[in-house]
Amino acid sequence: MYQNDGMKVLITGATGLVGQAIVKVLHSKGIPVNYLTTSKDKISSTEDFQGFYWNPSKGEIDLACFDQVQAIINLAGTSIAKRWTPQHKKKVLSSRINSLRTLRKGMEKAGASEVECLVSASAIGIYPDSLSKFYDEHETDLADGFLGQVVQKWEAEANTFKTLGLVVSKVRIGVVLSTEGGALPKMAIPVKNFVGAPLGSGDQWQSWIHIEDLAQLFIFIVENNLKGTFNAVAPNPVTNIKMTKELARVLDRPLWLPHVPKFLLRAVLGKMSQLLFNSQRVSSKKIEKAGFAFQYCNICTALEALYFAEKETDALPVQTTEKEVV
Repeated sequence: MYQNDGMKVLITGATGLVGQAIVKVLHSKGIPVNYLTTSKDKISSTEDFQGFYWNPSKGEIDLACFDQVQAIINLAGTSIAKRWTPQHKKKVLSSRINSLRTLRKGMEKAGASEVECLVSASAIGIYPDSLSKFYDEHETDLADGFLGQVVQKWEAEANTFKTLGLVVSKVRIGVVLSTEGGALPKMAIPVKNFVGAPLGSGDQWQSWIHIEDLAQLFIFIVENNLKGTFNAVAPNPVTNIKMTKELARVLDRPLWLPHVPKFLLRAVLGKMSQLLFNSQRVSSKKIEKAGFAFQYCNICTALEALYFAEKETDALPVQTTEKEVV
């Protein structure tokens, strides 16, 4: 296990939803962070949070980012949650591959011998769509659609870091639950507006994870020097019907509409609609056997925890000052 004294982590995608959560946990442990950004105006420089410029599409990277770094957490990649035009599909794949290639070539140029491990994001989209199968990391039957192909190429690129002598881990992330971004706020909008309904049959499995558990899971892998592939999903996946009902319960909204038909969502979202209909029931047993303990195992407690603070804030009386009246 790594000692926190003198340890430093380099993160790509540090300003994104997952990245921010990971940085927060690292800083709570007293671990400083270097991060890479494509925006020079986003570079900040503090004792425990140092930014460096890179441009993966051109293979450019500031080699100083590797200074005193023992671990790399890679989260870089364009969001898949946009209409899948040929141009966007190309960007989704190239952003993931180019980020890893730029990192690896940068390490070679910098002679970054202190770096011991790479923990790279991946996705459960690598598993085929199934209402009946229960997938673990040993699954050999892989999805052959766009998402499956992207994840397979993404993981293969991460594995090339083994040639540099690094311990490599891939973290297959499920549906990330956070009120700050990602899928949950989009799922909550129709429910909050009294027009929530299960999607399609509603029988499709959704393997989810609370944002705080996901951040802790990445750091657990780093601190314990784990290698291989790990599913980042809570122990209890739920169907879309269950997810929608629990969301409505926590938000105190009725569900009265019929299920949203597949053809309607396909018409609106195109091929990207398969994100809503794909069914992947995924196991968390491997990371649990390694010693990781989930804080949020059930969808009801996870959603309650996420929306509790919001409810508390809404319940507070509004105090109007004289200045505000003016």
